[in-house]
Amino acid sequence: MARPVRCRRICFEPKYSQFIPDGRAPGESNGKKNEEQNKEQSREQVLLTLDEFETIRLIDHEKKTHEQCARQMAISRTTVTEIYERARGKIADCIVNGKTLCISGGNYVLCDGSAWKNCGKKCRKINHALKDQGVGRREIEALKIAVTYEEGNVFQHFGHTEQFKVYEVTDGKIVDAQVVSTEGSGHGALAGMLSEKKVDVLICGGIGGGAQVVLAEAGIKLYGGVTGSADDAVMAFLTGNLAFNPDVHCNHHHHEEGHDCGSQKHGCAGSEAGH
Repeated sequence: MARPVRCRRICFEPKYSQFIPDGRAPGESNGKKNEEQNKEQSREQVLLTLDEFETIRLIDHEKKTHEQCARQMAISRTTVTEIYERARGKIADCIVNGKTLCISGGNYVLCDGSAWKNCGKKCRKINHALKDQGVGRREIEALKIAVTYEEGNVFQHFGHTEQFKVYEVTDGKIVDAQVVSTEGSGHGALAGMLSEKKVDVLICGGIGGGAQVVLAEAGIKLYGGVTGSADDAVMAFLTGNLAFNPDVHCNHHHHEEGHDCGSQKHGCAGSEAGH
């Protein structure tokens, strides 16, 4: 049984649905016979589907690579190449042979804004897409993400983190990242520090219930229970693939004295949710 063809994601439907040949070649006579031939040729139509149009728009107009086009359209690079070559052939046929180009149909679905991290452009659909992902932030062009940070990794106890790595994101792309010191601030002060820096999203390991309440009141979206590389975690977040625990909490305060929590420094990696 043949595998069903996957719908190709496109940003929008084209403004123009038809291109008709007009005029005549230099030196060509303006006789009635030639006019009739031109009219006859213009009646021959070539259909360019909307997914074919999209590959032309992305690759030839926006100068994206086939790989970038594939990510934006949610299909494989091989499929993009096949569609693109077919589209170019149809356009060449119309230009060389004076045929009418019609743009319509195809196996496609309109983007709902979820591809904003791939297209790199502002879109009125973005707010709705991110809202569906639970990202409460002010504006896409001013998105800030903070990560509890230690030696390149997500530090595993919010209240004892000595550093945050703060990422600035514009149109789904990281444009700046800085490591900032917490200067020995405790649980409550850390949330205030993030609020002052206008952070929209916090990615961390474990975090206590009190800190979660303060963050929520400040409008900072929490993604806890994250481990591994801080940079990788942010990239995963931007692509919608971040693995986190929505019910994360930290048992650090309930551990017996001397318990190292399974990490080098108050990591709490052994507590529920893994921080």
